[in-house]
Amino acid sequence: MDPTLHREKKPDWIKVRLPNNPAFWSTKSLITDLKLVTVCEEAQCPNRWECWGQGTATFMIAGDKCTRACGFCAVKTAKPDSLESDEPARVAEATRRMNLRHVVITAVARDDLRDGGAEHFKQTIDAVRQANPEIIIEVLVPDFNDRDWALSMVMDARPHIFNHNLETVERLTPLVRSRAQYQRSLTVLKKAKAMVNGKVATKSGIMLGLGERRDEILRAMDDLLEHDVTVLTMGQYLRPTPKHLPVVEYITPDAFEEYKTIALEKGFRHVASGPLVRSSYHAADFRPELDVLEAIETDVRAAQGLELGPEHLSLPTPKAAMIKAIA
Repeated sequence: MDPTLHREKKPDWIKVRLPNNPAFWSTKSLITDLKLVTVCEEAQCPNRWECWGQGTATFMIAGDKCTRACGFCAVKTAKPDSLESDEPARVAEATRRMNLRHVVITAVARDDLRDGGAEHFKQTIDAVRQANPEIIIEVLVPDFNDRDWALSMVMDARPHIFNHNLETVERLTPLVRSRAQYQRSLTVLKKAKAMVNGKVATKSGIMLGLGERRDEILRAMDDLLEHDVTVLTMGQYLRPTPKHLPVVEYITPDAFEEYKTIALEKGFRHVASGPLVRSSYHAADFRPELDVLEAIETDVRAAQGLELGPEHLSLPTPKAAMIKAIA
């Protein structure tokens, strides 16, 4: 490892924008007012100034204390507090006040709970959908220790996008995520999609710069595709504190762009790749495949006993020749 890597100055391409937008302070005030936790702050995300300036945030439910101690993560490890029964309603109210069109809901790992927090996820999804029916709901979940019945609770709530991060390549998983398993994460992603007959967009992310090799990155891409994942994010690992895993390498923007091209050529539908990319970075830029989106909405309305009317059906775009003929 190059000892100069951990000098105070980082490469020129690692630049963080500071808040200069009133929307940033408005978002911060709203989060404080509703006593919510965001992964933006807890995980020390380098993009929080930019995202909050755009009026978006990733809400972290089930507390701010994690039962796992991953070597890369800034979220504190401690005995978690009890779940707050009104938290789903507070998250829903935040999405309504912010008029969000896309929300990301994540959580700390709650291995202290039998269901790993799955029921809390479901309640939050339901509350958000009721408060903001047009919103795209993305969840970024832990692995629930691969308990199918817990995972099904989340999928029964019908999120539009299901995200579970692989985080790193298989060889480094025991070091980076000591209480997680590479194959288990892949299995969770595949099961989630199967539980809703493919009617969900599945997403995962990996960090670069932890010592992985090029061939291992490409293998991870292939593994994700083989487990029906369609959306991929790749970003630079940045060390939160001296107690966390060191950065082995700073990946150049050109290398990130090359990996994006490779991933798209391999078959991913959407890829976000860059030094400051994180799981939820510009999450709203990706719109789920239209067929998946419509299928989910149809199922949700049917479950609620609502009939689809003409106003809910998408109309085909008229062709130029047809418009000319009518004119």
